[in-house]
Amino acid sequence: MKKLKFYMIGLIPGLLIVFFVLNKKGASCTGYLPNSRVIAETLSKDFKYSDHFKTEMNTYKINEKFLKDEIITNGKVDFDRSHAQQKPCPSYLLIYPKENPQYEITFEKCEETVTLNELKKLK
Repeated sequence: MKKLKFYMIGLIPGLLIVFFVLNKKGASCTGYLPNSRVIAETLSKDFKYSDHFKTEMNTYKINEKFLKDEIITNGKVDFDRSHAQQKPCPSYLLIYPKENPQYEITFEKCEETVTLNELKKLK
């Protein structure tokens, strides 16, 4: 019991110090989840648009800035309906927003580029 008491006396202040130091530096662990990794990798590559995708963007009046800054950045990858193990370019389905989705995007993430294939408006 005495050892547990000394352990807790060291553990609790240590956790608080680590929490405040990491929080001050703006560090977070959210970038390690699969959804965050796919989105970060997607945004770091060059974008190519299929003709169908360009037509849908014009139809729904979506510009490239809104697509990258809002839809892709805040979207959620539906891994159940994606083909993440497909070679050489995995294909993904992204929904936006996460709650009550309004848009659905299918894209292929290759080594150098991301090809946006289809944009659907759900509602």
